[in-house]
Amino acid sequence: MSLHLRELTQGECYEVLEHARFGHLACCRNGQPYVVAVYFAFSGNMAYSFTMPGKKLSWMRENEKVCLQVEQQSNTGGWTSVVVDGVFEEFPDNDLWRSERIRAWSLLQAQPDWWEVGSLKPSDQPTLFEPPHVFFGILVHTVSGRRASRED
Repeated sequence: MSLHLRELTQGECYEVLEHARFGHLACCRNGQPYVVAVYFAFSGNMAYSFTMPGKKLSWMRENEKVCLQVEQQSNTGGWTSVVVDGVFEEFPDNDLWRSERIRAWSLLQAQPDWWEVGSLKPSDQPTLFEPPHVFFGILVHTVSGRRASRED
């Protein structure tokens, strides 16, 4: 049995993204990369996500260029991987961004545990007067993907 590798079309990449909900987000600051697990919902040309203040958010605010990677494992030993190169867009809690925040929330809340990765912290956080939740998107600039499948 051999492994066959092929490039995915842009349409196939978008189809994978539309059905995925978990991936790895890469950001970079001062030449140092940082990769974290994220839940997201993909619609149109945007991957919507949610986070709390921390390293990932501060780095993305400083350098808007980000990368999202999604993978799927096959029962037959193959895999699919899609990579999005894009830019970080924050959706602040104000009138200008209200519709994007509502869209992000409505897409994300369709999954029962959408908030877990973005809201869990390893230590106690101080009590704040306003919720620190941050909705954001990754606007796609380019997308590419590969699929490996077993051949008899």
